[in-house]
Amino acid sequence: MPWNRGLLASYDCETTGTVPETDRIVSAALIRPDGSVLRWLSDVGGVEIPAAATAVHHITTEHAREHGRPAKQVVEEITDAVAGELCASRAALVVMNAPFDLGMLDAECTRHGIPTVADRIGTLGPIVDPLVIDRAADKYRKGRRNLEALAVHYGVMLTDAHTADADAQAALDVARVIGNRYPDVQVPAWLLHNWQVQWRAQWAAGYEEHLRKSGRPDAVVDGSWPLPSGGAA
Repeated sequence: MPWNRGLLASYDCETTGTVPETDRIVSAALIRPDGSVLRWLSDVGGVEIPAAATAVHHITTEHAREHGRPAKQVVEEITDAVAGELCASRAALVVMNAPFDLGMLDAECTRHGIPTVADRIGTLGPIVDPLVIDRAADKYRKGRRNLEALAVHYGVMLTDAHTADADAQAALDVARVIGNRYPDVQVPAWLLHNWQVQWRAQWAAGYEEHLRKSGRPDAVVDGSWPLPSGGAA
């Protein structure tokens, strides 16, 4: 069955920053195939949420400490829920820019000594990444390809951008529109997963070459997917 006609879950997280080795998950959401939503808010283990991050997702350190639950417990629950969807329901998991969100979750698992999603189910997938698929399906379109731009391009409503549940829903909706619009990507989920590994690597190689020709001779673009380089898929 083509992935776009099968079961789809969707995951998104908001964080203290963009470096998995040092930053933390602040909030997260998982949309299940039946439409129900799991939401988490972490106390971020006592670290400070930088003002720049708060400006994006509007969660302050004080709010996280007062209303969030212990970071290790939250990471355990997120990982268990994501693994459960991939394993029990055989759903594909939509994750916009998967290496960031899934890489952050893996890093949090390592930090807290918790088995990763791959540790629990043997392999991480199948993953559906709207960013990777859009780049492959509409390679020469100009303009930005972040979630807000994709939502506009594909006619998907995105309210409360940079809240985990809204972003997870928008990513899910964008993925479905892409899947329905482009017959060439209407393949079984695991085949699409494997194609995305290749597409991400090809895009990264091309972008790296472009950067090096544009005055950044030492530029390196990580082509790993669905986890960043160093993560175990």
